[in-house]
Amino acid sequence: MKLLNLFNMKIAIIQEWLVTVGGSDKVVKAIADVFPDADIYTLVAKKQVCDELGIDWNKVHTSFIQKLPLGVKKHRMYLPIFPFAIEQFDLRGYDVIISSSHAVAKGVLTKADQLHICYCHSPIRYVWDMYHEYLEESGLTKGLKGYLAKYMLHRIRKWDLISSFRVDYFISNSDYVGRRIQETYRRDAVTIHPNIDISNFDLCVEKENFYLTSSRLVGYKKIDLIVEAFSRMPNKKLVVIGGGPNLEKIRKIAGHNVTVMGYQSFAVLKEKMQKAKAFVFAADEDFGMIPIEAQSCGTPVIAYGRGGSLETVKEGVTGLFFYEQTVESVIDAVERFEKLETSFDPKIIRNHAETFSEERFKKEIKEFVELKYNEFNHLLKDQLFMWISLKSDPV
Repeated sequence: MKLLNLFNMKIAIIQEWLVTVGGSDKVVKAIADVFPDADIYTLVAKKQVCDELGIDWNKVHTSFIQKLPLGVKKHRMYLPIFPFAIEQFDLRGYDVIISSSHAVAKGVLTKADQLHICYCHSPIRYVWDMYHEYLEESGLTKGLKGYLAKYMLHRIRKWDLISSFRVDYFISNSDYVGRRIQETYRRDAVTIHPNIDISNFDLCVEKENFYLTSSRLVGYKKIDLIVEAFSRMPNKKLVVIGGGPNLEKIRKIAGHNVTVMGYQSFAVLKEKMQKAKAFVFAADEDFGMIPIEAQSCGTPVIAYGRGGSLETVKEGVTGLFFYEQTVESVIDAVERFEKLETSFDPKIIRNHAETFSEERFKKEIKEFVELKYNEFNHLLKDQLFMWISLKSDPV
């Protein structure tokens, strides 16, 4: 049995895909910064995305899906074979495997003398807690296609549970996700909040007379809820930034006081985020990076009081909560905010956001991996000594 050396670890980082610059992709980049010699394995990847993230393309290894028709551009259509594809990576030459997983990355095959740590963004939401919402939004609740989709997701759900046994230690990106890991996999998890590059955002003390919301325009983000609420408050201005399949729907329900800008560059988003009097967030998110980005600008957040928001927004200090995803609840929260608006200090809000910095994340990840590596190494040594003792004892 191989004994590991703390100063000579060979590490592999596993990610589902690297095709956009999203939150989980930034987590992978930060982990790669901590372990710069690590190789990265992913189902599909775009070189330009890796270049934008600052990931060395020569260290990126992709699966056979990369070479299939539309494998990169339409990779999600290959969902039924994701579990099979992730299991084809040969990781025998590595001491430590770190998977960044919200779908199948944690399902890689490892050996008993390899340490596998999973940074879990979420158990697969479309086969567990958002299963019915996914089917409804995809129009797959009825008919033959619906039946086939349900059966496929059933098979993935079973595989997902089995693959959780391949992980030695779970890290959750929030306490909320940690509870869902316990509920779904019956496994404990240590929370390390993901990295937010606070340096990309500047504190702005002078606010203007408008509210902001921003995200990908899909159903569960509940942007339509926010837009409808503000359309009923014609004296309050709302700016909506983001693209997605619900863009035209949002534009149709927007009142004259709501400006739907669609997708915008980071520079535009940053400017609006700095100047908004408050950022409105209605999604039930696993963690939710964008409320922290808003707070980095000294902008208070009006958030749905469930999920990761409860860990990123401090009631009465950096924002306030509403507890029902209804138009009336959003309206009530905005009215409460305007009564308390002057009590929110942009500098205090910014200081709170800095507790989620990238430097903090890298430090905590490094310490966790080294701690568990040592524990795992000692366990291997104990098992080896026990085996030697049993072999040397006369029968």
